Amino acid sequence: MDLQQQFEAAVANSKTLSEKPGNEILLQLYSLYKQATEGDVNIPPPENFFDIAGKAKHEAWTGQKGKTREQAMEEYITLVAKLKG
Repeated sequence: MDLQQQFEAAVANSKTLSEKPGNEILLQLYSLYKQATEGDVNIPPPENFFDIAGKAKHEAWTGQKGKTREQAMEEYITLVAKLKG
């Protein structure tokens, strides 16, 4: 199985976790997914002061800046495998 196939399998597995991960892990999954699929953050941060979730997502994705698509995929796969236990 190549890296893309492993990544797609991990994405599918992330939707069938036995329990919902905490917010920090969810942000990590989100940011790694976005980095793997879109690269460095390419949208401005939310302007709405009350969009706390949107700001947290944007900050998490920005934190992945410079990471290659392959690195992000590998980290996502590893994280999901750890969560699946």
